[in-house]
Amino acid sequence: MKYSFGVLRLLMASLTTVAVAAPPVGPPSFDNEQLHYNINWPSGLSLGEGALTASSSKPAPDAPQRLHLQFDIDAGVPGFSVTDRYRAEAAGEFCSSEFARTTTHGRNKTDEKITFDSHNGNVTRQTAGGGRSELQGTPCSRDALTFLYYVRRELSEGRMPTPQTMFLGAPYDVRLEFHGTESIRIGDKPVEADRFAASVKGPASSISFDIFFLKDRARTPALVRVPLAMGTTFSMELVK
Repeated sequence: MKYSFGVLRLLMASLTTVAVAAPPVGPPSFDNEQLHYNINWPSGLSLGEGALTASSSKPAPDAPQRLHLQFDIDAGVPGFSVTDRYRAEAAGEFCSSEFARTTTHGRNKTDEKITFDSHNGNVTRQTAGGGRSELQGTPCSRDALTFLYYVRRELSEGRMPTPQTMFLGAPYDVRLEFHGTESIRIGDKPVEADRFAASVKGPASSISFDIFFLKDRARTPALVRVPLAMGTTFSMELVK
């Protein structure tokens, strides 16, 4: 059970890989996007729900557009609840300015904030308990949420992102391989989606999984399948 809910925390990382099997169709705006997911146990029993949302604003007419991103998870089993809240702010070429993570997994709680300095590339991580650390980034570092939307934009224009580092607390290296197009089910309807085998590796943990993206303009993440022990699979599925 401990491993399974650790996978829930890494679902953020699993949403940071995408596909380039469709011709360019122009960049999506992602403004006012709202995506809802079911989180399912290998048996098909629901563990809870997830929601991915995006909006944008301009602080001033001549200022760059700012992107506001959220990813929420509410799941659990009797006696063990999971509540994850992720928030991100980005601007320009999907360059992060701030990322916040608040999670509750049973009795374990995490509350931290990451700020990104575009001038010197420093990434500062602070926890609610007063902990502080400096990480080395780039002038355009990306947190996990911002990286997801950056990758989706790249794919919508026919470009495949190279392996990169994104931040979800610690830095994680993300790599993916295209494994073809498959038919999956969204609700009761079969749809075509591009399948990728992805790996996410951090300083203390790593995970491999399959992720499927629709062939729409927004390259919507439709399905994540994370293999567990004994050949079973944990999934997060788009609801339409």
